Amino acid sequence: MPGTVFILCAATCLLCSILLFRGYRQRRVPLLFWSAICFFGLMIDNCMLYADLHLFPEVRMVIWRKIPGLIATVVLLFGLIWESE
Repeated sequence: MPGTVFILCAATCLLCSILLFRGYRQRRVPLLFWSAICFFGLMIDNCMLYADLHLFPEVRMVIWRKIPGLIATVVLLFGLIWESE
């Protein structure tokens, strides 16, 4: 059951990323672009979590699976700071 939750979270992040990118293409609001990139990174983070815990349980990828989430958060933070100026 936890694997299903990870896949659903990844699918939700992908859907949010697609919708945010569509909104960016229509309105050209840069914050939508940064948010879309962030959600895409969170989707990768969820996919790596699923792979770590269910596909390859004998290999611990704790550090490697945290990197996409960290990069996604830093990208969103950069976008927030960049757009506030």
